[in-house]
Amino acid sequence: MDVLLIGGGLAGLAAALDLRQRGHHVTLVERKHYPFHKVCGEYVSNEVLPYLRRLGADPAPLAPAEISRFELTSPAGRSLQSPLDLGGFGVSRFVLDDFLYRLAEARGVVFQLKSTVTDVAFDPATERHCVTLADGRQLTARVVLGTYGKRATLDRQLQRSFFAHRSPYLGVKYHLRLPGFARDLIALHNFADGYAGISAIEEDKLCFCYLTTRQNLKQHGSIPAMEAEVLSRNPRLHEILTTAEVLYPQPEVINEISFAPKKPVEQHVLMCGDAAGLITPLCGNGMAMALHGAALGAAAAHDFLAGHTTRAQMEAHYARAWQAAFGARLRVGRAVQRLFGGPVLSELVVGGLRHWPGAVRTLMQRTHGQPF
Repeated sequence: MDVLLIGGGLAGLAAALDLRQRGHHVTLVERKHYPFHKVCGEYVSNEVLPYLRRLGADPAPLAPAEISRFELTSPAGRSLQSPLDLGGFGVSRFVLDDFLYRLAEARGVVFQLKSTVTDVAFDPATERHCVTLADGRQLTARVVLGTYGKRATLDRQLQRSFFAHRSPYLGVKYHLRLPGFARDLIALHNFADGYAGISAIEEDKLCFCYLTTRQNLKQHGSIPAMEAEVLSRNPRLHEILTTAEVLYPQPEVINEISFAPKKPVEQHVLMCGDAAGLITPLCGNGMAMALHGAALGAAAAHDFLAGHTTRAQMEAHYARAWQAAFGARLRVGRAVQRLFGGPVLSELVVGGLRHWPGAVRTLMQRTHGQPF
């Protein structure tokens, strides 16, 4: 085959559609079966719309929420609001990923579902990758893209440096109904050692997703207890947690969320999306970055497969393009995250930014890209 993609999230599905559209034979390996939920803020910057339309994957048929305003609150409930210059849309991963999967399958992408990659080995003599699955099967490909998300056991096999260091963060997500919530608003609410985002998705639903620490959870013993004792100290979060209708009984939870720098190329594998680097959820732009990374990875892979570049050139061009597109955004995201989480500093920052709207818009511009 020409290309094998490891992971079927946004980056993997978009890259599969892109490369298939360019005429390449594409296989995608995904450990689950569509549709499925993922821990994700489910807000997408409108910077992605030209790319999705080029792929014939305009999300308009999904009736996403149109989001144009931003609100930030401190742990005590102090609030600032700002317009979103570019705007965005809200749609669940359950719906969006399944939509992209069905498009890709109809266009000839081969899917290996409920399959896990355990090893990737590159043979310099043949210039091909040998990919081993958990059931013992082996697949060969000229190009492999790692599109498997934030963290996987494959990172250990590839000896990626970030994998050796534990991360203190965990993420929790619910879908809710909350009458009266403005469907054009994305709100970020701070609490001690974390922050929560809430915004509309398709139909009349909301995505409620928050980041906190394992220590916060350990101290209070359970997610409901932590929500009652910590999150609810923010009056906005107290209102959400006590009045919203929860649409599935148990939240989605993910551990070991790492914001440490990663390399966009590892052992000749092009990393895309969260596998290449994760922006802090406070900046609310991970889905757009995953789709943009897919565009860059697919373009680099196509140039190599078409004979326009060597493998070394493909890898170097992709690494430079990735750093140019995302390096500064990730650095700003990490800097912004350090301003929040602690109650005193969060209060000071929100209080100061309320009187400095230009700074708020500058920060948002630094963590969002341009249409591509």
